Amino acid sequence: MKILFSFLPKEEQRLSLINRFPQVDFIFHKGLNENELKTASVFVTYGEDLKSSHIEGAKKLKWVMVASAGLEKMPLQEIAQRNILLTNVRGIHKTPMAESILAHILSIKKSLPLIAENQKKAEWSKRVPSSELYGSTALIIGPGAIGGEVGRLLQAFGVHTIGCNRSGKTASYMDEMVSFKSLKEVLPKADIVISILPSTEETRRLLTYEHFKSMKESAIFMNYGRGDLLKEQDLKQALEDNCIAYAVLDVFAKEPLESDHPFWSMPNVIISPHISSHSSQYVVRALEIFSRNLTIYLNEESNFENVIDVSRGY
Repeated sequence: MKILFSFLPKEEQRLSLINRFPQVDFIFHKGLNENELKTASVFVTYGEDLKSSHIEGAKKLKWVMVASAGLEKMPLQEIAQRNILLTNVRGIHKTPMAESILAHILSIKKSLPLIAENQKKAEWSKRVPSSELYGSTALIIGPGAIGGEVGRLLQAFGVHTIGCNRSGKTASYMDEMVSFKSLKEVLPKADIVISILPSTEETRRLLTYEHFKSMKESAIFMNYGRGDLLKEQDLKQALEDNCIAYAVLDVFAKEPLESDHPFWSMPNVIISPHISSHSSQYVVRALEIFSRNLTIYLNEESNFENVIDVSRGY
């Protein structure tokens, strides 16, 4: 059986897979090797290189393992038509992303950018605003694995957490839960609004200018899901109209963000170039999930981790 990778794990990681699964023919390649894909049973990818035409030519392909959480660039319809198993690494981002989100919140609350700027100017100034997380309310839109970890950390700081998802069903580390239908009702309560939603038909353009207008003027809005959650012009207008105080953005409609985009020069916008999930442990954790699923696959079992419902895209 041939397994094709379109990215290169570290040498010791490759050797570990080869030694653990001697019955498998591993092909590690930087970038998609179309010829090798034609005879591969399993394809391991970050999810941005596989196209519809590749599926048509990959006659032996039975399983696609995506070493990321996002699937919006995958040819989902063609994968579904071929009944190809699709899995991802949902959950491995929760530690680095939750730490990143918390770091940005604390940085704003304790005015760390201003303190750093004063240091550059050798300016001893105690005119630095400071507020506390304790007693505040955070609305987490998309309280899955990542959102749950954010909720756990925020609760340790004495923050009241409200989760918001499609159904309104209970999620871990949320003090309250609401559905998308109740979003406008709960936004005025939140001091921090954090979106960690995937890109689906239900989430695209979910937030509008009217949503931002209903938030507290002191609110921090953070987007760590996907850039198509909103129209960037709506967010820009809301910031200029002082509907909210800050926006922390890790994702954008078009990436990389163009150098002349107005967000770069707005004082109440913090740009994180889609790096919140970066971690020295990323590939390690991804390969752990892959290895467990590969054992299941070789044993012809069916209890795979992180199976994607292709019709929903998550």
